[in-house]
This record gives sequence, structure tokens and C-alpha cells, in this order.
Amino acid sequence: MGERVIPIRSDAGAAARSAPRYEGGPFADRLGRRLRDLRISVTDRCNFRCIYCMPREVFGADYPFLPQREILSFEEIARLARIFVDLGIKKIRLTGGEPLLRRDLPKLVAMLAPLGVDLTLTTNGSALAKHAEALKAAGLKRVTVSLDSLDDATFRAMNDADFPVARVLEGIEAAAAAGFSPIKINMVVKRGVNDGQVLDMARRWRGTGHIVRFIEYMDVGSTNGWRMEEVVPSAEIVRRISAVWPLEPVAPDYAGEVAERWRYRDGAGEIGVISSVTQAFCRDCTRLRLATDGALYTCLFAQRGHDLKSLLRGGASDDELRDAIVAVWRARADRYSEIRTAETAKLRKVEMSYIGG
Repeated sequence: MGERVIPIRSDAGAAARSAPRYEGGPFADRLGRRLRDLRISVTDRCNFRCIYCMPREVFGADYPFLPQREILSFEEIARLARIFVDLGIKKIRLTGGEPLLRRDLPKLVAMLAPLGVDLTLTTNGSALAKHAEALKAAGLKRVTVSLDSLDDATFRAMNDADFPVARVLEGIEAAAAAGFSPIKINMVVKRGVNDGQVLDMARRWRGTGHIVRFIEYMDVGSTNGWRMEEVVPSAEIVRRISAVWPLEPVAPDYAGEVAERWRYRDGAGEIGVISSVTQAFCRDCTRLRLATDGALYTCLFAQRGHDLKSLLRGGASDDELRDAIVAVWRARADRYSEIRTAETAKLRKVEMSYIGG
């Protein structure tokens, strides 16, 4: 049987007890960054085995995923989310794994919707056609769909589950019919695999109102065999597209926005590029990640998490949970993408399927 990688965790409660008590008001990490965004992984499971995220040779049929008792309940997630919102969170993104594999997910959406934040979901789209209407009715505001190729053979090879691209496109159409707009479509671009299809992807979504975002292939986790020479810089992608359909830059919607925005000069919409490798945006990072089992991570490339589940299930008050979260954020000094080298890329890091993208 495969061996599950257990990330190192620290005691968030101990950190809170040794830190100054939070008395309200704005607070920042050690680099002056404010907390704004929370990503919640609702499952560590996925029905795809994408080569850059959950390679089948590691996440095979015998891989020991988290047992149900170790996964946060909807009630536990909602309680933490309320505390996070009280601390200034403006946006919550539900992720996985594949979040639509979590049974009754619209129930969680309905529990989070009254918090009044920008509530979003990232999905591989495989089950979106089935759930789009229920998610919209429950209060989900936006949807992002991962789609790495429009070519069926390439897409099946990249998801390594023989899943057809047509069914993801059906999911996008169902989401649009349910009222989600704009829908964002994420394409991870890997040189020699799907980089020749960048223009096809741009062409397909021009004028539709949807926004395709091109993501540099990143060294997330420790199992995807990342190599720098397989990265297609976002600047190259922008040049390729702009040579056919001229682009101009768009100002970010808010400080710390991950995607750099570009719009077509002919008015046919916009694209985004996410340049975590070649143009690191660590200095503006405003994100925390809550893993499936209640560990809190301050970086997508983290080696260590902070255990909130033990506090939750050990009788901690909301004030104690709040102090623990604030202590974790105040101690944060992550800037992995700014200091990335060939050596740091080899370090064992938490897998993206465990904490979301």
C-alpha cells in the first residue's frame, strides 16, 4: 500500500498562548501583509490524477486518503469561517482535491453564504453539470474550472483518468445557465505538453464573457517532478496571444490579486496570467489555507501546518481559536516564490491536493 505523506504540524494553541492577545483591529504578518483570503479544502480526494498535482504513481488505487473522522465537518468549517470573517476575511474559496466529491457540498455553501463574503469554488468540472444549479441556489457566487486543454487526447493524458474534455465543457455551460458569471477557466501550461494550445484556449473563450487564466507550471508538493525548463513564462504567453489579438493591461481588482489581468483591445473580454514562478507576488500575498483535516497553512509551498482541529475538538472557545489564528498570521514570513531555487524546489512540501490550489 502507498504511504501517505503526513506534513509536520505545530500546536497553534501553544503559539497563541505565547503571543500577545489579540485585542481587535487590523493586524499584519512579519512582512506587513494583511489577511484577506481563505481557501478551504473540503476533501483530499480527486477523480483526476493530473500529472502536475496527483501523479498516479504516487496517488494510486491503494493510496491511504484521510479517513472520515479526520476530516472537518461542515459545522466545524462554518465555525472557523465565521471567526475568519470576524478577523477580516473578504473571500472564501472552496477547493480540494475535487470539492464536488464531498457529499452534500451545497449544504456547506448554504452555511457559509450568510457570512457575506465573496464565496467561490474551484473544480475540475467533472461533476459541475450535476451540481451547478444547487450550488447557485445555495448561495455560491462564482466558479473557477480547471481545464488544461481543449484537445481531447491531450486533456485525457493530462488528467490521467481518461476523462473527456466534452464533459467539462458541459459543466461550464451548465454553470453559465445557472447564472454564474464570469466563469474563470484555469489552464496550467507545461512546456512540451500543452503549451502549443494556448492560442486555441484563448480563441475558444474570447467573446464569451468567461475569463481564461494561464498558470505557470509550479513546484507544488513533492511528487510532480517539477523542472524549471518546463515552465512557460507568463510574459511569453501574453506575447503569443497579443501577437494575434492585441492585449492591454488592466488594473487589479484589489491589492494582492493573484492573476495579472489583460484585456483584448477589440473588446472581446480579458485573460489572466498567474506568474508564481517568474514574477513572484509573495510581497502582496493575503492568503491562508485550511486543509481538509483542519491544519492551517500560510503558503501553498509550506512544509509545516498549524493544528486547529485539536483546538476545535478540544473545547476551545471562539476567542481561543481567534487568538490562535492571529498568532499564526503574525508569525508568518513566507516568501517561497521569491527565494525559489533548484534546491528549495526539492524540499518536501505539503501536496496541493491536501490544501487546495
